[in-house]
Amino acid sequence: MTLPIDPTALDAGDIGEKEATLEMDHEEAVEHVREAFTDAGFGVAVEFSASEMLNEKVDAGRDPYYVLGACNPNMADRALDESDNRIGALFPCNVVVWQEEPGRQTVYHVSIMRAARLLGMAPDDDEWADIVSGTGELVEEAWGNLDTA
Repeated sequence: MTLPIDPTALDAGDIGEKEATLEMDHEEAVEHVREAFTDAGFGVAVEFSASEMLNEKVDAGRDPYYVLGACNPNMADRALDESDNRIGALFPCNVVVWQEEPGRQTVYHVSIMRAARLLGMAPDDDEWADIVSGTGELVEEAWGNLDTA
């Protein structure tokens, strides 16, 4: 299978990749990330412990790993319209928290709005650029809120 883009040619900015380290226990980090995104205008539409599910279903032995599905309703509504509903296949905007070691958590996010454009699911026009910019500003605000721990 030939990919439509060369993944090795992408950098973190192309996909809106964000990563942070929090020096706190896992449950505290999950709550802190939830609050950081909520304070920036996101709702948490869905959340689950991937590690608990995998450990239960396939005895994976995974360390704590949690998924927060964040969503800003205004941006989501605009994105659905502009992508002819295709962006919904990537909803919600996931933020994950995984335990590197006890007391040390990694927070990770990529922009589904940027990814959708790269995958051809969204138009390459000014309106989509505005959506990418707007969601990016919200994520930057949320990321800034992480530093207030």
